[in-house]
This record gives sequence, C-alpha cells and structure tokens, in this order.
Amino acid sequence: MIYRSKAPLRIGLAGGGTDVSPYSDLYGGAILNATISLYANATIEPLPEKKIVLEAIDRNEKQEFDWSHPLPIDGTLDLLKGVYNRIQKDYGIKEQGFRLSTFVDAPAGSGLGTSSTLVVAIIGAFTEMLRLPLGEYDIAHYAYEIERKDLHLAGGRQDQYAATFGGVNFMEFYADDKVIVNPLRVKQQHLFELENNLVLYYTSTNRESAGIISRQSKNVTDNKEKSIDAMHQLKHQALRMKEALLKGKLNEIGEILDFGFQQKRQMAEGISNPLMEDIYETAKRAGATGGKISGAGGGGFMIFYCPGNAKYTVMQRLEKFGGYSRNYQFVEHGLKTWTIETP
Repeated sequence: MIYRSKAPLRIGLAGGGTDVSPYSDLYGGAILNATISLYANATIEPLPEKKIVLEAIDRNEKQEFDWSHPLPIDGTLDLLKGVYNRIQKDYGIKEQGFRLSTFVDAPAGSGLGTSSTLVVAIIGAFTEMLRLPLGEYDIAHYAYEIERKDLHLAGGRQDQYAATFGGVNFMEFYADDKVIVNPLRVKQQHLFELENNLVLYYTSTNRESAGIISRQSKNVTDNKEKSIDAMHQLKHQALRMKEALLKGKLNEIGEILDFGFQQKRQMAEGISNPLMEDIYETAKRAGATGGKISGAGGGGFMIFYCPGNAKYTVMQRLEKFGGYSRNYQFVEHGLKTWTIETP
C-alpha cells in the first residue's frame, strides 16, 4: 500500500497577524483567507527493511535512519521528523520501515503557509496509514501543537486550519487555543471575479518569518500601543472583507487591502522593505487599487487587486523586479488523503 495526502496552500485576504499569541489570547483575532490550487503533498511507502527514509523532493533533502524513535531534531527535515515523533509518541507505529516523501508547490518562506500546510499533509498521510480517528479541528490543532510546542517554531494558527478545512473562511482566534472556523458562502460569480482580478506575484525573495513574528509578539507583550492598534485595525479589516465578499462589493476590495497594507507595516519591524514598497507602488501606478504582503512579511508572495483588465498591465510592469506572477484557482476542499494498492 502507498498512502498519500495533499493539502492546499492559502492566500490571506485580511486580518493577518491577529492569529498570533499573545494578541489573539488577549484581544481575540480574526482572519479571512482562501485556499488555492497550490499544494503540500506527502506520501508514505512501506519498506521491507527496518529503516526510515525521509525526503523533501522539492528541497533536494534526504536522510535515512535505522528504525528508531524519536528522530533527532537537528535543523534538517524537522517538520517531517516532528510529525513522526509526535504520532509515534501518541499512537505508536509498528516497527516496519517506511519512506516519507514530501513536495510543496511553493518555496518555503513564500508567505502562503507552506510549513504549516506541509505539517497538515504529513499528518494526513499518517492518519490514512494508521486509520487515526481525527477530525478537521483535531488535525489542525495537532499540526499547531507540533509546530509551536514540539518544534518551538514561532507563528500563528490560521495556516493549519486553512489547510485542513479548505475554502473561503472567516476564522476567529481566542485564548486557550480556541479557534472557530466559519465557512463563507461566497457566490460563485463573486469568487470568479476575485480570482480574475487578484494577481499573485512572487517577489523571488524568501524570508524567515520567525524573527518578524517574534518581534510582533514582543510588541504586544511590551504593550506598544502603535503595534496593538494596528492589529485592532487589521481585525476590523477582516470584518470589512467578509462583508464585501458576501455582498459582492468587489469594488471595495482593493481599498480594504490597501488599508490593511498601511496597518500591517506598523505591527513590527521588517514586515516591509524598500523592494516591496517599490513593487507595491509600481503595481498601484499600473492600475491596482490595493494589495498586501502575503504571510508574515519581509519577502515571498504579494497579492494585488486589479479591477477591469488592469492585471495585465500590472503583471507587465512588475516584470522588471525579476519576480513572476503565479497562476492559481480558488479551491473549496481542504486536506485530502487516499490509499493506493500496490502489486
């Protein structure tokens, strides 16, 4: 048997950063995001030898171990090891060798939730193999605990839930790891128009989100009014975006994104930089009405709302920065798992 899974990456549309502790614990966070047709993929293949083979095909990284647990967390393939270690501890895996292979359709640090989505996909593959009784909330919370508590990686909570549930969701985040996922019934024509007008642009620069997120968290802990007020405004932005999508007021989306872009820069140092500011202003001069940095900031993908046919001019003008626009579609499904019988 071969056990496979795939989980979709996401575009954050509003409220980004308000899912990060301690802000979400103190004030409650709100985010609106949508999953897209880029994926984190995982495959588990049993082996006749008692060894564990881990490989991230897209990163050209591979490690082999004699059967053992836990595997060493040493900076290489830690997400794969972290999931294996936790599932081995909680559920037990019989002493048979296997190969765990992964592939992600976007670079790490690109701002589309790649790391958390990969963790969800790996959990999905193990869930399929072991027939674990885990629902959507269980898997998302499990992924969050593995990343934040077992591996001590800084970050928020939206990515795990987006990857597991899929679709367009308004998410609420509270203290004690409480998360509420509200699926939005956006009319198909509005979703098609959003998809048509939203340019997904890769700046060809990656970033280490942990440093930015740590500074953001410290600003809240230190009670820095400017940063906290910006997060309040971003939470309000998520409510505005929800209303615009549900009521089909797509002409307001660019303005809502632009409002969020101005606020997000106030959250922590390093979210924006001169290159991203130049890209943003170039897109606006070319016809975009607003946009945002995807993820924690500092690099990776940016999105721009381009009404009418402005997106073609925007994409052309952005070529000079050396990045590229990525085609995508919105997808309604979240994590999917399946089993393939081998001869």
